[in-house]
Amino acid sequence: MSTPFFAAVLNIARKDIQTELRSRELIATMGLFALMSILIFSFALELDRQARVEAVSGVLYVTVIFASILGLNRSMTSEREGGGMDALLISPIPRSAILCGKLIGGALFVLFVSIALLPVMTILYNADILQPWVVITLLMGTFGFSVVGTILATITVQTRAREALLPLVMLPVALPVLLCAVRATTGILRGTPQEDWFVWVQLLMVIDVVYFGLSLVLYEYVVEE
Repeated sequence: MSTPFFAAVLNIARKDIQTELRSRELIATMGLFALMSILIFSFALELDRQARVEAVSGVLYVTVIFASILGLNRSMTSEREGGGMDALLISPIPRSAILCGKLIGGALFVLFVSIALLPVMTILYNADILQPWVVITLLMGTFGFSVVGTILATITVQTRAREALLPLVMLPVALPVLLCAVRATTGILRGTPQEDWFVWVQLLMVIDVVYFGLSLVLYEYVVEE
């Protein structure tokens, strides 16, 4: 008998979260990487205050996407090497449940690091980043990055060059998410009229839904390879 879909999703996500709470390796690695990235960008743009303010949204999402690549790669590698993925594949649960469970766990880790960056960047870049629509856009962007990263990390983890291969295949696919998130956040921070930047938020939502739907359909074929 198959395990109910939502029960399987929650169990997989809970297992990933409990594993991380015991080790704290993934969050610490991603957090340190993200902090060092925004500090380096801050120092690089120190001489041009206006450029620093203009670039804050780009810095935020570039940092988030690379932190997500790092986190998803390490998480999936540990799952594969520890035999966890093999156990999930032979269990009587839908393949889409594995995707959703891994997606929830990975997205929560990335989101935790992303939200923690906002007050730090507010201080370093002297920009009012802690705004409701910025947080909403960040949530949607994080979800998009996590969807793309989860399915591509499942593919690349089976290769020897997985650390180098995941960024190469993920960045082009995640580019529409990155573009929409940066454009929307830049418009919000500049204080432009809502109708000018809200279209990017709507487009980001559509892209997230399309990517998630495609991932649900394709994941079964990915894990069977």
